[in-house]
Amino acid sequence: MTLSPDSLVIVLLCSRLGLPSDPDPAPLTLREWNPLVRQLQAASLRPGDLLGMGVMELQNQLALTEAEASRLARLLERSGALAIELERLESVGIHVLTRPDVDYPQRYHQRLKDSAPNVLFYAGERALLGQPGIAVVGSRHLDEAGQTCAVFVGNACGLSGLVLYSGGAKGVDTISMNAALESRGTAVGILADSLERAIRPPGTRSALQRGDLCLVTTYSPNAGFSVGAAMGRNKLIYALADYAIVVASDAETGGTWAGASEALKAGWLPVFVLEHPAMPDGNRWLLQKGALPFPHPFPEHLSKLRDWLQAQATVDKPHPKQLGLL
Repeated sequence: MTLSPDSLVIVLLCSRLGLPSDPDPAPLTLREWNPLVRQLQAASLRPGDLLGMGVMELQNQLALTEAEASRLARLLERSGALAIELERLESVGIHVLTRPDVDYPQRYHQRLKDSAPNVLFYAGERALLGQPGIAVVGSRHLDEAGQTCAVFVGNACGLSGLVLYSGGAKGVDTISMNAALESRGTAVGILADSLERAIRPPGTRSALQRGDLCLVTTYSPNAGFSVGAAMGRNKLIYALADYAIVVASDAETGGTWAGASEALKAGWLPVFVLEHPAMPDGNRWLLQKGALPFPHPFPEHLSKLRDWLQAQATVDKPHPKQLGLL
């Protein structure tokens, strides 16, 4: 895998690739990287210019403390080990995108701005990232209405040429994604963990090789699951899509609630919530916060879904209602 000098430096400084689980020094977080970018710009430097710099030169060029410069120098020194790891990943079909790359999803730049992840690891068709589509999110545990909705939206995406965006987890994510692929459509899964494991099933590998699927993560491809990582990737699902449909959400807790609330507040896209008599309390509360109702059963043929979403998203939105005490 050949990276540009800028991309190589970003991976060296900002990813855990090839590092132990508790590395010393730790790679830079986004909150640490963004100020460094401004220091680079002030010095008329690009990230790639840092290659080969020693501690003293880093201090002088970027006005860093000795400790800060030493940390950068130590992270930059591992380019040989990183090259071996990148070659191994490429051999199993995993590639890298960084923020300066022309193929990096523009919607992340536009919607997330400084919060856009520095590094993306992906397998499959990267051109799917940011194509017109619907994000489908929700609980792992679904009632009949939720399962029906997940299959319906997946089938509709496959029929209409929309990308199905999901988190790739059990439940809503996999149900809707499988429905889209079975309908000869396309899907993108934004994973919180274990990209290397996710690409192994034969059906997944076939979809990746056909160009019908892209799996992407901001975490190291062999990273294990953590609640924090799962919560952190929520915005990445919403920020790629044109519309979002929340199938089932708990109230004021869990990743689905947090992600939908953040998307509503940020206004990245219209957020719809499955509405039916037995819907979870979280669905009801998201509607009160300003989400748009998605009816069950859907009143139109699945071929009409895109037009229906567009029409509903352009009508005057109701003002969020004040939530009363339970």
